[in-house]
Amino acid sequence: MMNRAEGGGEAKLKYGTPDFQVVRPGAFVRCAVTGEEIPLDLLKYWSVERQEAYRDAEASYRREAEARAGKR
Repeated sequence: MMNRAEGGGEAKLKYGTPDFQVVRPGAFVRCAVTGEEIPLDLLKYWSVERQEAYRDAEASYRREAEARAGKR
């Protein structure tokens, strides 16, 4: 179950499968690729392994491609 918290500022989350938990309440998290604010109610993409959020599927794919390229 998603544990959402109301309030302003940047939240800190623990990303799990299939949900996340709020560690520090806030209204948004930042996309690890673009730096854009993502309102918690719109957050759909994240990496459990890297513990980071993404604004959309494209940003998630870009980060995954970067990670794979770095392992070569």
